[in-house]
Amino acid sequence: MFKTGHLGVSLIVFGPVGYALVARGAPELAAITGFVMVWFTMLPDIDHRLPILEHRGPTHSLAFAAVVGGVGWGVGMALETVTGPAAGMSLSTVGFGIGVLTVVGHLIGDTLTPAGVPYLWPLSTRTFSLSLVGAGNPVANSGLFGLGLLTTAGWVSVALGVV
Repeated sequence: MFKTGHLGVSLIVFGPVGYALVARGAPELAAITGFVMVWFTMLPDIDHRLPILEHRGPTHSLAFAAVVGGVGWGVGMALETVTGPAAGMSLSTVGFGIGVLTVVGHLIGDTLTPAGVPYLWPLSTRTFSLSLVGAGNPVANSGLFGLGLLTTAGWVSVALGVV
């Protein structure tokens, strides 16, 4: 997928998370979470900038998602020492979840393409693919982005009681 498609998938993944956070009385945390997921949606593609890594290698795995989740856990832990929990939720747990979901959202987008992703790296280099659309397919990328916007708007509307 290209960036617009990945943004759309991130928004689709964020929708239920945003809903849950708003419903629990943490709309600010929902907004921050959405921002973080969108901002870092392309993080697994850092392998394009690191010549020592092949594209869709280690950074496109559940192991990398766990590492990013660990960083999110650390950031959440640091924030929680300053602010305390948010709406009765551990910020370290939220940070871990958002880190993992940010990477998993990217992986889902790439799973739609013929190249797929090695979810189980380093245990296996087997790639998983649905081979539905090419990564550069403009209709798929724009469609995922639009669906992401609609999904997020829908979940937030329900959480706020607008719908």
